[in-house]
Amino acid sequence: MTARVRIRPPVQGDMPEFVRAAQRSAALHRPWVTAPTTAQQYRDYLQRMVPPANYAFLVCRRDDDALVGVINLTHIVRGAFKSGYLGYYAFAGHEGQGLMREGLTLVVRHAFKVLKLHRLEANIQPHNAPSIALAKACGFRREGFSPLYLKIGGRWRDHERWAIVAT
Repeated sequence: MTARVRIRPPVQGDMPEFVRAAQRSAALHRPWVTAPTTAQQYRDYLQRMVPPANYAFLVCRRDDDALVGVINLTHIVRGAFKSGYLGYYAFAGHEGQGLMREGLTLVVRHAFKVLKLHRLEANIQPHNAPSIALAKACGFRREGFSPLYLKIGGRWRDHERWAIVAT
């Protein structure tokens, strides 16, 4: 099967399309994540996503380069741990098509093969069934539950810990 998506880092020139896609996707993302929906928020996002501690990836459709979604690899720790955290979201109109699964598979491969990480962890709110399904489909396993783990949308929210290790 031919890959339908590719991954690449976001650049300043992506800002207009990214912001429009995030604005169109606000209802899809709520209450799971808050994506940058203004030019300033996008600039701030780019400033935070700086290697070697943080990497951002846009998932783009190969046939027209449309933005499908975002996968962030953050808080990377090297040394004996070699681990990072994953966050991801699809843009409205691209969800439920398996495109983010392809993108996440590419990011996991990049993290293990290129960045030489050993472990990736995704913390997912328990009622976010699509996100949990994506993690499962990409080989992540549930490791536990963290009450009131992250503050999202102004509230501390419970999360399940899902992880995958390099084999």
